[in-house]
Amino acid sequence: MKNRVTGIGGLFFKSDNPKASKDWYKKHLGFNTDDWGCTFWWKDKEGNDCSTQWSPFTKDTNHFEPSKKDFMFNYRVENLTELLAELKKEGVTILGEIQEFEYGKFGWILDNEGNKIELWEPVDQAFK
Repeated sequence: MKNRVTGIGGLFFKSDNPKASKDWYKKHLGFNTDDWGCTFWWKDKEGNDCSTQWSPFTKDTNHFEPSKKDFMFNYRVENLTELLAELKKEGVTILGEIQEFEYGKFGWILDNEGNKIELWEPVDQAFK
């Protein structure tokens, strides 16, 4: 498999008050926030439009489980199904089943320290 991870798809973290966090980042750092957080747009080496999502979650979210950390990274991938098959062969813990939405496919794994990692095969055009 040629490419595995092609970029950072998102930075997700627990917050005592997600709305206040979004407001603070908007006011002080100029983030263009919405209900989900902030989407950063950039171009890949071929000139394609790509996005990275920044999102605060509530402290009681279970979205990061089974990890005990207050954050989760999302990595962009080219072929999620193929990558998960390769990772499974390599002994990596795969969590749940692939989920598919209009904006891409998602899968989850655990890294060597038990951190939940979200893998995303994006459809960036869905955000425009």
